[in-house]
Amino acid sequence: MLVVEMLNVLCCFGLKQQQQQMQQQSPRLSDLHRKPQMWKGIVSIRLIEGRNLIAMDQNGFSDPYVKFKLGPQKYKSKTIPKTLNPQWREQFDLHLYDEEGGILEISVWDKDIGRRDDFIGQCELELWKLSREKTHKLELHLEEDKGTLVVLVTLTATATVSISDLSVNLLDDPDQRQHISRRYSPLKSFFNLKDVGILQVKILRAEGLMAADVTGKSDPFCIAELCNDRLQTHTVYKTLNPEWNKVFSFNVKDIHSVLEISVYDEDRDRSADFLGKVAIPLLNICSSQQKAYVLKNKELTGPTKGVILLQADVIFNAVRASLRTFVPAEQKYIEEEAKVSKQLLQQNFNRVKRCVLFLINVGYYINSCFQWESPRRSLCAFLIFVVVVWNFEIYMLPLSLLLLLIWNYLRKASGKGTCEGNVEVMEDLLEDVDEDSDKEDKDSEKKGFLDKFYAIQDVIITVQTALDEVASFGERVKNTFNWSVPFLSWLAITVLCAGATITYFIPLRYIVLVWGINKFTKKLRAPYSINNNELLDFLSRVPSDIQMVQYKELKADANQSPNKKRRNNPG
Repeated sequence: MLVVEMLNVLCCFGLKQQQQQMQQQSPRLSDLHRKPQMWKGIVSIRLIEGRNLIAMDQNGFSDPYVKFKLGPQKYKSKTIPKTLNPQWREQFDLHLYDEEGGILEISVWDKDIGRRDDFIGQCELELWKLSREKTHKLELHLEEDKGTLVVLVTLTATATVSISDLSVNLLDDPDQRQHISRRYSPLKSFFNLKDVGILQVKILRAEGLMAADVTGKSDPFCIAELCNDRLQTHTVYKTLNPEWNKVFSFNVKDIHSVLEISVYDEDRDRSADFLGKVAIPLLNICSSQQKAYVLKNKELTGPTKGVILLQADVIFNAVRASLRTFVPAEQKYIEEEAKVSKQLLQQNFNRVKRCVLFLINVGYYINSCFQWESPRRSLCAFLIFVVVVWNFEIYMLPLSLLLLLIWNYLRKASGKGTCEGNVEVMEDLLEDVDEDSDKEDKDSEKKGFLDKFYAIQDVIITVQTALDEVASFGERVKNTFNWSVPFLSWLAITVLCAGATITYFIPLRYIVLVWGINKFTKKLRAPYSINNNELLDFLSRVPSDIQMVQYKELKADANQSPNKKRRNNPG
């Protein structure tokens, strides 16, 4: 009971903190909506390491992390515990809205659990002094000799996003479309590997939006986001059925990215009011097809009022997209900070419990074979065990995973797959959490005096995040074999076939020898390379069950369909 009470108190505290942050960020949100649409270039930054940072903790070390700020854009590195010479090895991109470049603000902090983080030092980098299309290795000294940061900075003068009207549409021109298709043809797979494809989105109109003003109308505008690229339509005033008819173009750097379309109501005196949102994985887009999407709430777990009519085209190179899958995914630099939530903690605990129960059931099933609970099953298991062990070769390991993928593909093709069932289970779980959340929000208003719980709050956020990561990992593995994303499952089949072939023809000791030589010499060959794990990078592209719910399209009400309304009201 004491733990539950403390959680309730902490949830109340987290809710109040969030409200205060929202009040403080209201003008920032408005500024974000008004910021320049078109960026003139990209600043690619690799944070390599820190040297001789000052100690901020009593143990003679620090837990350093770095913050970067360029205009409204921010990036925060991971924390390296107990060191004065941290190795970050992180890469991220920021956008340049000024052709001459701006000033990159860099600050180093020491992470403290239970109290405010300690400031270590800062420095500034004048980007306009750096030449374009060239990688600069920089050793940036923090003010007052508090240490040094080693970074690699590359400025690329390019603009890969655009807004136009329907009359100016590249992909509607057959010659332009053919030219773009040739650019991403299989014959050019190994040219410019970072340029995976192009996305064009027509944001046509919306119907039946929520009324945000006292007049019963709204002043809606639309924001399209693809990872860190963000474009905005004009505002259509005093209507619930706006027509934008805008064409947005994005360069695709990762085919596993998700296109997010958000609708807001413009308020000149306050921050914009949220009206609805949809999230569409690029691999789910049916090119050149107009489609009505039911708008969802902020968490993308349930419907809100209104539908939006979109038409999207994606042209990409499958080989470049496949290679990109095995490198770290681009991180969004505008994300909400984690907060304490009893409901989210319970949800993540239930997700982990489902994964653990699955493993326990598998263990019980195997044990039942040893106990001869079913003679036929035990006899088959015994014969399979003897045959496999007697004839086992290392190439059979990827082959067995390949057979599991093919088995699930056949089950899905015959209509016996479990993807939809998993999504429905997760939707029920999220609905229960939402109901509990509403009750907690009402009860939390009655509680107070919370300043002493900072440390516990940080611990709970850490546990909450760890549970999410563990559950997501298990769900991503399951969804790979369940063919939740066919592109990734086919890619897994290709890799497993290659692995089985290699291990069949090449002795295992040679493979291990080559792997070890590569690992030992990597630091010597590429001292500033970013470490990564290809398997984890692949799994990071597979959606978890939560994301499967968020990306699932809701069925539009027949009375709410824009196409039907157009037919009924031709004038």
